[in-house]
This record gives sequence, structure tokens and C-alpha cells, in this order.
Amino acid sequence: MNNSPGEWTVLSMLNWATDYFKSKGIKSPRLSIEWLLAHVLKVKRLDLYINHERPLSKNELTELRALVKRRATHEPLQYIIGETHFYNSRIIVNPSVLIPRQETELLVDMILEENRDDPKKVIDLGTGSGCIPIAIKKARKKWTIQGSDISLDALKTASKNALINEVEVEFFEHNFFEKLPGPETSLFDIVVSNPPYILPMEKDSLDDEVKKFEPDLALFCENTEKVYKALEAFCGRYLSKTGKAYFEIHEHHANEVYKIFSEKDWKTKTHKDLEKKDRFISIEP
Repeated sequence: MNNSPGEWTVLSMLNWATDYFKSKGIKSPRLSIEWLLAHVLKVKRLDLYINHERPLSKNELTELRALVKRRATHEPLQYIIGETHFYNSRIIVNPSVLIPRQETELLVDMILEENRDDPKKVIDLGTGSGCIPIAIKKARKKWTIQGSDISLDALKTASKNALINEVEVEFFEHNFFEKLPGPETSLFDIVVSNPPYILPMEKDSLDDEVKKFEPDLALFCENTEKVYKALEAFCGRYLSKTGKAYFEIHEHHANEVYKIFSEKDWKTKTHKDLEKKDRFISIEP
């Protein structure tokens, strides 16, 4: 970006930054600059091409330069911009929470498709940004929904997201390896969780965007068995006899997770994502 500011237009910036990001090994280089430029100009990405000859002001270039530098380090676009879209919701994200994934939208879809009747009581364990319970609450306004997490920073972000999306979800601090705080609660109709399920030995295989920027607490677990046995114990204690639980899983550990639940006599089913990979487990008594 050594040209004088007056020489930069929307199109010349799109072309230059695409090549620059390619040279840095950035995934989806064109999409990256489209997102950043649309964010700075406060327009939709399509508008960039409608107004491709629009010159960029000095202030716009200064703001964009800082964002381009951050993206060149492989920092995720969602953290740079500060938000993303998930299912039916606008979700604020920052390094205290995992960036919502497209496959997790399938988890929400499954829950909504299989539960259409009376109001339900739902809990999301390890809620992070709160994207799952917020999306469910927006679609099922009569349901009572809670989300728990061990990270106070994540809970603050989740609470902001509930406010932004104008839904009532109760968020509270809790480690799903332990009993719920306070007096015995009434049972839940639905338990859901996208827990940390990546093993430490797999860290080097992850993209830099993930391993260098997203929170280890939300990504990595000591071992698969420990995590899903804790979730099984939680369901054994808090899931109603007519309830159902839904968990996201590691595609390579589906058999191990299936065994954990089926050996405890849960009716257990594995579900695939859009790439036909084993991605979810559902259980019921």
C-alpha cells in the first residue's frame, strides 16, 4: 500500500490485497479483503463491485491498513471484524470464545426439527459465545433455555449476544464435569453441547487461524473418554426420562463416543455433517 491514498479505488484495493494475502498464504484471499473492505466502508460485499471505482479516503485507508496487517498474520476475519453470523443470529466473537462453525448450525437444525411440540427446558453445556442457545431461543420463543461455561469472559460475551439478539437466555458459570450449583434443579428436556474435543497431539495439524488465535480452553480436551463420560453422567443426573441430548463430536472418535453412551444403555445415534463425516451423537433414555 505504498501508492498515494488518492490512487486507491475499491477495485484496485481488492486486486492488490488479494495478491498480497495470496503471498502470505492466507486462505480465501479475495473473500478476506472483501470482508475487511466492506467492514471499513460499512457496506455489503456486493456493493463493492457496484461501486468499484469509488476512491478510498485517507482515513479509510488508515483503518483498512491496520486490518490488513492483522489478517496477514492469519488472525481470523471474525475476530478482526468482531462478529459473525450463525444460523439466525448475529454473534459477537473475540479471542475468549470459539468462532461458530457452519457444521454446528446442523446441530441446531437437528434439535429444532426433532422437537416441535410443547415448550422445553434446555441447557447448553460449554456455551462459549452462546450461539447455540440463542439460535434455539429465537426459533422457539416459549422454550426456557440456559447456557453454562467455565470461562467468565465467554459468559460476558454470551450475555452481550443474547442482548443483541433480543432473547432471554440465562447464562451461568459451571463446569459440566461437576453437579449444577445450588439446590437440585428440575430435569431438562434437552441437553446440548459442543465440547472441547480436539486432542493436544492434534494441535500441530490445525490451521494457524485456529491454533494461534482461538481459545485452547474451547478447543482441546485431555482425552475423549473423560469429556463424554462427564456428559453422560450429567445426562444421567439431569436429563428427563422423555428427554434427548445432542453432542458435537470429533469425526475420528465417533465409535469411541458411541460406545460410551450405548454401554450405559442410552438409545444412541450417530449423525453426519454435510461432508458425510460423523459429527454428532444424539441420545435418549
